[in-house]
Amino acid sequence: MSKLKGKVAVVTGASKGIGASVAEYLAAEGASVVVNYSSSKAGADAVVERIRKAGGTAVAVQANVSQEAGVLQLFEETKKAFQRLDILVNNAGIYSFAELAAITPEHFHQQFDLNVLGLLLATREAVKLIGPEGGSIINISSIVAPMPVANAAVYSATKAAVDAITVSLSLELGPRRIRVNSVNPGMVETEGLHSTGIAASDFRKQLEGSTPLGRIAQPDDIAKVVSFFATDDAGWVTGQTLLVTGGQRQ
Repeated sequence: MSKLKGKVAVVTGASKGIGASVAEYLAAEGASVVVNYSSSKAGADAVVERIRKAGGTAVAVQANVSQEAGVLQLFEETKKAFQRLDILVNNAGIYSFAELAAITPEHFHQQFDLNVLGLLLATREAVKLIGPEGGSIINISSIVAPMPVANAAVYSATKAAVDAITVSLSLELGPRRIRVNSVNPGMVETEGLHSTGIAASDFRKQLEGSTPLGRIAQPDDIAKVVSFFATDDAGWVTGQTLLVTGGQRQ
C-alpha cells in the first residue's frame, strides 16, 4: 500500500547519502518528490532517474539552501511543479571538526548558515505551501546534539539548535496540523563519511564494537524512519527527537 499517494515532498540535500535514500523511500510510498541539490547535478539526476524507473515521480531542483535566495527559488520551483506541499525533510547539512583554537567566524557561519538558518528558512517557506489538511516536517539532526563530542563544538551546537527548533516549531505549528520531528542518526556510511577517512579508521571499529547492533548505519536505516514520520502512521507524533543509533548511547 502506498501510504503517501498524492502527497508532495521536498528533500533538501538529496543528491547523495541520507537525502538520496530518503527521497527514494518517500517516492516508493507514493509521494512526488523534489530532489534538492546544491552542486551535484549528476547525483540529483541519478536519484530522479532511479525514482522514475521505479514508477515514481520526481524532479531535481538546484538551490543553495544556506542562502535565502536559494530557499525562495526551491519553493517557487516546487510550487510550479506540484502546486502544493505536504512533507519537508530538512536534510541538507555540513559538518566540519576543529579544535577550539582553530574555530573562526567562517567555520561557525558555514555550519550555522546551512544547518540552522537554512533549516528555518526552508521551513518558513514550506509552511506557506502546506494546506489546511496539515503536513509533516522532519529535521535530520544528529546523535551529537544530546551527546556532543570533542572538536565538534560548532557542529554539535548546530544540531542541538535543530532539536530545540523542532520542539518549538511543533508547538507553534501544531494548531495548523503540521507535525515537526527530528531524526538523530549516529554514524552513517555515506560518501561524506568516506571522504573524511573515518569510515576506514580505528574509531569506526571502536564504535561498531560499542554499538549493541554491532555496526554503523546505512542510509536506508535512516530513510525508513523518516518515511514513518512522513506518513499518517505517525499522525499522533510531534515534537519528538528520535535517536536512530543502533542503541549507541555514548
